[in-house]
Amino acid sequence: MTLGDRSTVKRIASLRNPRVREVVRLRDRRHRDRQRRFVIEGRRELACAADAGWPLREVYHCPELAGDAAAEALIRRLTQAGAECVATISAVFQRLSYRRSPDGLLGVADTPPLRLADLCVSDPQAPAGALWLVAAGIGVPGNLGAMLRSADAAGASGVLVADAAVDVFNPNVVRASMGALFTVPIAVAEAGAVRQWLAERNVRVVVAEPSSATAYTAIDYAGDLALVIGSEATGVGASWHRAGYESASVPMAGRVDSLNAAAAAAVLLFEARRQRTGA
Repeated sequence: MTLGDRSTVKRIASLRNPRVREVVRLRDRRHRDRQRRFVIEGRRELACAADAGWPLREVYHCPELAGDAAAEALIRRLTQAGAECVATISAVFQRLSYRRSPDGLLGVADTPPLRLADLCVSDPQAPAGALWLVAAGIGVPGNLGAMLRSADAAGASGVLVADAAVDVFNPNVVRASMGALFTVPIAVAEAGAVRQWLAERNVRVVVAEPSSATAYTAIDYAGDLALVIGSEATGVGASWHRAGYESASVPMAGRVDSLNAAAAAAVLLFEARRQRTGA
């Protein structure tokens, strides 16, 4: 059976359909917060969500854009997990999509609370100790998404979003994370609560600071460790500096004085991985 001949699924052909309007409204953070739902677009992202066991309410597909066997298999997997399957014509899917070149698959899921209390501290996959990335005041969705992606790639225990300046479920965060939003444990809290959580668990903290006299390669990354990366506009914030944590910088050989926040996070995370694994 092909995607186009699913007789049990009504195909949306009108841009004024209430379902279409509701999905489009989820681009707005206030509406996401009210409905406690968000959009997951793309095959890779939906597959990662399925792998992580994220329940989807609905999955929309456009047979003209996603009519191959792999897409059908993913849709079958999502619907078997409880998602309602909704087909659309191409014009409707273009309206639903947040991307310039959509691949014909999009889902709607509930937003979890992302509480610090729900994080699993013990990580059997991290014999060298837990490694946390703290994203402090990050205001660019693409940066936060890329930081999640790097945290996944480096094998971090999780990401703590402190004083969030951007919604974790922003469509650009979802897209930039390339599915890592669903594979990396995440918690969102005020900076003070994050510091208290780390202190209660005796997690050592290293703050990335361009003016630090200590190069990131001179830091010992062993044991339970949290790496704090701040926004490019304001840095980590005064409260992190007042806490008296260790700091580290990435020496710059060019004329610019700092790295993009996501790039800095990747540099420190992979140095931590190198030291911990010897690779």
